[in-house]
Amino acid sequence: MGEGPQSSSSWTGIPLRHISFVLLTIQYTAFVLLLHYSRVMPAVGGKRYLTSTAVFLNEVIKLAISLTMALYEVSQRAPPSMPATSLFFSLSSAVFSGDSWKLAIPASLYTLANSLQYIALSNLEAATFQVTYQLKLVSTTLFSLFLLRRSISPRKWAILLLLVAGIALVQLPDSPSDPISIRDKRAHLNFPRSLEEWKRMEGAAAANLQKRSATYEGIQEDLLLEHPTLNGAVGLLATIGACVASGFATVYFEKVLKDSTTPTSLWIRNVQLAIYSIFPALFIGVIFFDGEKIANQGFFDGYNWAVWSTITIQALGGIAAAFSITYADRIAKNLATGVSIILSTLASVWLFDLQLTANFAIGAAVVLAATYLYGNQASGPVSSKGHATRPPPIRIENYEKGGDAETEPTVSSPPNDFSIKLPTTPLSGGAGLSTSRPTSPNHHSRAGSSRNANGGYFTKNPQE
Repeated sequence: MGEGPQSSSSWTGIPLRHISFVLLTIQYTAFVLLLHYSRVMPAVGGKRYLTSTAVFLNEVIKLAISLTMALYEVSQRAPPSMPATSLFFSLSSAVFSGDSWKLAIPASLYTLANSLQYIALSNLEAATFQVTYQLKLVSTTLFSLFLLRRSISPRKWAILLLLVAGIALVQLPDSPSDPISIRDKRAHLNFPRSLEEWKRMEGAAAANLQKRSATYEGIQEDLLLEHPTLNGAVGLLATIGACVASGFATVYFEKVLKDSTTPTSLWIRNVQLAIYSIFPALFIGVIFFDGEKIANQGFFDGYNWAVWSTITIQALGGIAAAFSITYADRIAKNLATGVSIILSTLASVWLFDLQLTANFAIGAAVVLAATYLYGNQASGPVSSKGHATRPPPIRIENYEKGGDAETEPTVSSPPNDFSIKLPTTPLSGGAGLSTSRPTSPNHHSRAGSSRNANGGYFTKNPQE
């Protein structure tokens, strides 16, 4: 059931479904590991980069990619003699026409979720964040229940409760007095009262510190740059906020697509989302919150290879998700999420000295099981024997993909079959869906002609 009409496509003999699974797994894992490392590694030149600048650059890269692909798409439909100015005018007319203004809400929420991800991974281990971020499945389900009027079966409610229980177990500390990390012990016990005292205690280790002031706060700021602390409560609240913001944006974006009466290219939608995401990232994050710091220390201070890699992988993550919408089935996406959690845990043990506990191991296993069960339920009618029954065979006479009409071969069928002709929808062409949404593990539905839970043939949950 999970495979769509394009599941048999291949590249150099490798099924595209397998390639999309590998891309998603790499993107999910690399993003959280690099982001966490960029926030806890020794500061570059005594300064740590500002997260607002990273969020802004991420949106700029996404806009550049989306504009390039949208312009290419417009040029393919235009006559060869059309000048470049006319192409840009056609593109701008498509971007700023119709209901594009409605995407300002999900775009702003995606930007907020991106910013909260940086806060979360600055205060949580990468593996803990990966597991906790599966709460997005709960928030997306709840918002779809109210905004899209979807019904949730009792079995799914039970699975969601199991998911929440597993996440709570992961967040449960081993003991009430258990500190966050050894670094925190060293940072808070016997704190020096002067820079000279700190130099005597640490010796050569203090050579990289930058003297900001002769006050206690200035010395503490230097210390936190070299030994950043992890605040689990702040990280958990930021993760929950990111899940809520991303879940609401996802459902609202789907509602806009469903209510839209004008077919719009997915790359055009990407441009619209990127444009509306840049405004809050620039004016609220960069100028309002961090404008004074940027004026004092510069826009790119604290940047290094880890920061640039994080920004690039986050921006390209939308492209990988778009690729998976066309070629990956739900099983492949759930498997990518599970493998990513396992790889992130192993990498955190190796790179960040994560101490695995029984609570974490049991909770992570419960979350993995709940995620798999929720995303792999049979979507067709269920017979009395408990097996999914197949609806009558159909013939898709014609459908449109990427502007080229293709016709399915006629297959002989029993007399009681029926034929339908699918209308053109905004989701019927191309793998252009890429949003500003956090690119951490999530769940997508097939964009195409796969059946949904109600037996229909329209997209149930278009996400990036």
